[in-house]
Amino acid sequence: MAEEWDNVPDASGGGLEEFSEPGDGGGKGAQSIDFILDIPLEVTVELGRTSMLINDLLQLGQGSVIELNKLAGEPLEILVNRKLIARGEVVVVNEKFGVRLTDIVSPIERVKSLG
Repeated sequence: MAEEWDNVPDASGGGLEEFSEPGDGGGKGAQSIDFILDIPLEVTVELGRTSMLINDLLQLGQGSVIELNKLAGEPLEILVNRKLIARGEVVVVNEKFGVRLTDIVSPIERVKSLG
């Protein structure tokens, strides 16, 4: 029986990569996350949706109102690459609109929305 274990490679030997703890700036994990940090993503904040006929669209002019499918006060949807990742509310920051995140979609919900 001991003879079987004689041929098992030693775990402390070469060939095994050492991984560092998250956030310590070293090891393969930090390098792999740095590799994707500059990939651009499309972030969309959706106030609501509607469907219109081309004829109705052509009738729109300044001051026209388009009714959306959401009620006033309902959370906005934040999408990344057209996938829902969070919900939030409108805020004003330095005279510009912004969104305060109020709910992050769980990974389970994100997976369910894929199919």
